[in-house]
Amino acid sequence: MKTHCRIALIAAAGCLVSPAAFAATPAETDEIKQQLELLKAQISALEARLVEQEQQQTELVEQQARGLAVAEAEPVAEKKQDGIKLGGAIRTNYSHTSYSEGNKDRGGDFDFDIFRLNLNGSIGDVLLNAEIRFFDYMTAVKYAYVGYQFTDDWQVQAGITKVPFGNWPYNSHNWFFSTNYYIGLEDDHDLGILFKRQLSDNWQLDLGFFVNDELGGVDGYVGSRADRYSYDIVGARLPGDGIYDDPAQPLGEYNTLSGRFGYHVSHGELKTELGVSALAGGLHNGQTRAGDYNAWALHSNSYFHNWNLQLQYTQYEYDIDGVEQMAVGAYAFYDSIAAEATSATVNLAYSVPVEWGPVTGLQFYNNYGLVYDKSDGSRDTMMNITGFSVAAGGLFTYFDLVHAKNQPFVGGSAIGDSNETERRFNINIGYYF
Repeated sequence: MKTHCRIALIAAAGCLVSPAAFAATPAETDEIKQQLELLKAQISALEARLVEQEQQQTELVEQQARGLAVAEAEPVAEKKQDGIKLGGAIRTNYSHTSYSEGNKDRGGDFDFDIFRLNLNGSIGDVLLNAEIRFFDYMTAVKYAYVGYQFTDDWQVQAGITKVPFGNWPYNSHNWFFSTNYYIGLEDDHDLGILFKRQLSDNWQLDLGFFVNDELGGVDGYVGSRADRYSYDIVGARLPGDGIYDDPAQPLGEYNTLSGRFGYHVSHGELKTELGVSALAGGLHNGQTRAGDYNAWALHSNSYFHNWNLQLQYTQYEYDIDGVEQMAVGAYAFYDSIAAEATSATVNLAYSVPVEWGPVTGLQFYNNYGLVYDKSDGSRDTMMNITGFSVAAGGLFTYFDLVHAKNQPFVGGSAIGDSNETERRFNINIGYYF
């Protein structure tokens, strides 16, 4: 603006110095010089006023910027106010399977999945986080804990909290999780205390001590020890027990110490967490300690642009004299697993942000899991899931095509002895609020 005005003023001065001026008398020349000096003074005054106006404009912009920063900071202050937020989800599920003749004859089944409620917030400096799930056949608390941020890096949680183990928060992308979930080593929640060191200096650490499982252990006061979200040991399989029977010898996990360490490295656009996890605890029969159990895992979780690759190698062992199979319970259903086995999982996903009406995101994935080297001699458990998920406002939908052998909820058991590959096409539709 200042440059443009100066050019206009100089042009105006030039109009006064016409070619005829060079033929002017000495007196006229002196008059023209005086007029030029006057114009120069006026130009200098105008330039000074322009500089002052620009400074005022800059200060105004800075004041507006400061005001905007304050306005943006206000919601942060509001987040610190006391209050508990209520959320939840309603989900339905369609499935078409190879292992149910009735299902195939009907062209698949469309069922109610869950209604769930979530509580999240704080009162004073104490945090609260809880989730309860309502099914047609049971009600289960997934987690319920109070927390406290006692330093910038460390947080403590007490109650039904997540057991730190393996790729976090999930070792999968699909609705079924991985094969590790069905042996109690993915998305498991137990009663205890958890210390979390948040990501800082490229590393994070989670340490937990769990007195017993989420239903109170072997003698917890519940109607059925299978009415739970997470897979846990509920007994030892004795001769004469069926795969799906309520175990004749009840057991419960107790005094379990679990730790997870993750180190974050970056190389250009590639970001990876390299981790190791381990846990160890006891098994109680209601009167005395009946045995021990332990598990460990090596895992990595890598991101490169829109790609995500998860790798995990896991071994577990339940050490009870003369016992080769353990009873597990979840979803109002008993099953069995080998007392000792190895697991490997490979998960690849590609995420695509889109703007298709309400659809804002797609994720395509293939998740593969294998449980092998089982101590009871049963065949391997294999599950491969190819699918994609769709995010559209409050709706989140999974489309999964599952091929599996000896896999729970896909026509088999984790100690099954089948060589047949079963198939399940599944659509899970959820509205989250």
